[in-house]
Amino acid sequence: MAYNSNFDVDSVMEVLKTVNEKYQEGSPEDEALRIAAVSLLYVREIQKLEDYREFFRSFYTPAIDYIVVSQTFATREEADAWLASGNGKDGELVRIAGQGFQVIPARKQKGMMFLRTPLPEELMKEFPPDSDPARKRHT
Repeated sequence: MAYNSNFDVDSVMEVLKTVNEKYQEGSPEDEALRIAAVSLLYVREIQKLEDYREFFRSFYTPAIDYIVVSQTFATREEADAWLASGNGKDGELVRIAGQGFQVIPARKQKGMMFLRTPLPEELMKEFPPDSDPARKRHT
């Protein structure tokens, strides 16, 4: 489920208030809701709301969504030509004929080279979330 990191603080405060009305004052739920509300107000008061929004977004964004392929090539030849032109940057992730590669410094010569680095979607095909990767390796 995606969460809205651009939430309206006042709307959230209203929802917390409505939820809190269902609990007895002094109860653990009342205390937790008050702490959450005051924390949010504090973040806004010290002008760190944008930092909190980024933290919130990263907290609820799967790591797989942070992986960005910068270039896609149909063939290895296309990719090699692009790399030879000097456009590749160290650490850049590219897709070549459906497979992931990372641009790294060449070991014995000047320039860059490709290192095979499976993309998340490749790993998901090989190791679906509902499978046991250890079991798959032993079959």
